[in-house]
Amino acid sequence: MITPAQLAEAYALNTRVIQMQAEDLTQADSLIQTPYRINSLNWTLGHIAVHRDKVLALLDHGPLLSASETERYGRGSEPVTGEDAGTLTLENLLEIIDRSQEIISQRLPELTPEELERELPLGKSTTTLAGRLHWYYFHDTYHTGQTELLRQVAGKNDQIIK
Repeated sequence: MITPAQLAEAYALNTRVIQMQAEDLTQADSLIQTPYRINSLNWTLGHIAVHRDKVLALLDHGPLLSASETERYGRGSEPVTGEDAGTLTLENLLEIIDRSQEIISQRLPELTPEELERELPLGKSTTTLAGRLHWYYFHDTYHTGQTELLRQVAGKNDQIIK
């Protein structure tokens, strides 16, 4: 079984990948919408931040995003393709993800085995805190993987992860 410290390091790896994929990109680059059913890098990073806020809540920490920012980047929200009201800058999104990582790295390893086994509601069923944290990590990794494609869409014909 993965330990909380290992899970925190796995999140940290995602954070490093996000930073590498966003390196040398501009706000305009982050707003490019693909012709396919995948959102812009800006939306994707905001969406990651929304779900990291959910992890922070599980770790008894307040959100880093406002309610309107959470709505803007939440599941099913409209694509972010321009400087609309509520669109965060690429720089700000990266800072939020970095800050969420600091909190995750601090708080996750503090969890006890008993806390990890705490039951949480999940639809008509339940899951454990460990199960919920694992699901959010999967979600984080899924969208982190999309950042490689979105970097290429922005015109960077390179390979970040070698």
